[in-house]
Amino acid sequence: MSRGVPVRCPACRREHLFAAPSYPCACGAPVAPPVDRYGTPVPVTHRAWDEEWLTLRCPACGRGTPWPRPELGCPCGTVLRVPVAVRPPKAAPAPTPPPARPAFQPVAIRTARDAVTAAALYLRWLGYRDIRPADQRPPSGVGLAASGILAQVDPTVRPATPRDVECLWLTAMTESAGCVYFSLAGYADEARVRADSLGVPLFVLDLTGTPQPVNEHADALSAPPRT
Repeated sequence: MSRGVPVRCPACRREHLFAAPSYPCACGAPVAPPVDRYGTPVPVTHRAWDEEWLTLRCPACGRGTPWPRPELGCPCGTVLRVPVAVRPPKAAPAPTPPPARPAFQPVAIRTARDAVTAAALYLRWLGYRDIRPADQRPPSGVGLAASGILAQVDPTVRPATPRDVECLWLTAMTESAGCVYFSLAGYADEARVRADSLGVPLFVLDLTGTPQPVNEHADALSAPPRT
């Protein structure tokens, strides 16, 4: 938890000690928005999707991901949007070179169960070991979970929708985890746009059982470990 900074409500002049919550990056490192102690909080009078988020870069891997803007509820009834000082992340220390990752060994997909197996094998190949059924069942498909990640596997013949992507992302946020989507039938154009704005990696499962990256977030997730 970051150290709290004083935030004064412009409506009632009451001062609060505020610490912004942190959320895990897809790489597992915690990321928290840096509060600008010299900025002025702004009362929230209306809600708009684009105003609810800001892009923060992980200090460990440099990945940029949308995060909720920090807010504070004053006892006077005013909801305050706390100002954020966006600054470049500190350079990460040089890591120990990891061993080379072997080639992914797929399993052919003939049934819905095979699709779930293929996704679980891919998550394990990415480095997630404790793979298990997700605690919350997704609106469609099957949910998988591991430490720091929540995955949705959709083996249906219907392309995933923006709502499917948003539900996965929101569920992952409540569990302080990253997320990834695997679809057998692909994605609607609007779903791809929403995934790009939320930082959700999208993969399409081909019939050989090999997940194919659909967006840049998926490319980043499946990239070889840095040496």
